[in-house]
Amino acid sequence: MILYEGRPTDCAARTERELGAYDFLDALGVAYHRIDHEPAMTMAVCEEIDVALSATICKNLFLTNRQGTAFYLLMMPGDKPFKTKDLSAQLGTARLSFGSAEKMEELLHTAPGSASVLGLMHDRENAVQLVIDREVLAGEFVGCHPLVNTSSLRLRTADLTQKILQALHHTPTVVDLPRYAEV
Repeated sequence: MILYEGRPTDCAARTERELGAYDFLDALGVAYHRIDHEPAMTMAVCEEIDVALSATICKNLFLTNRQGTAFYLLMMPGDKPFKTKDLSAQLGTARLSFGSAEKMEELLHTAPGSASVLGLMHDRENAVQLVIDREVLAGEFVGCHPLVNTSSLRLRTADLTQKILQALHHTPTVVDLPRYAEV
């Protein structure tokens, strides 16, 4: 995998969504590196990308409450197991489940496997609460998709917290999800 700086020079094969993500970052003056790859549908594939990017690609989960009236985008380390009860307890909400592909498309303009903090640029009504596991904020870099799962970006964590989230008008809820010992 080749690490590129910034947006692709040839954008002919890129989607409008992907280009919109680059436009957003460029308008903010956020520097980023990019790797293009086959669709990353599993965390195992993302682990290879992590190594090439020298960043932790987040597991981005689109979640909803039992009633389907509250929506969350959870950013957490890809190697950390997710148990809904741990997050539900910290958010003080009823049982969480995965949100539908249709609702993800409506609110974040992306599809399962491509969820990203950058999707919040389409959530102008703040219908989606951003939730970030504290471990994500501890590293120098964070990785995410530009709304497609055939490219991955490396962003400075400081740019995420100081520029991107401010521009998105989304204040994250920071949680501490446990790591479980392997049995």
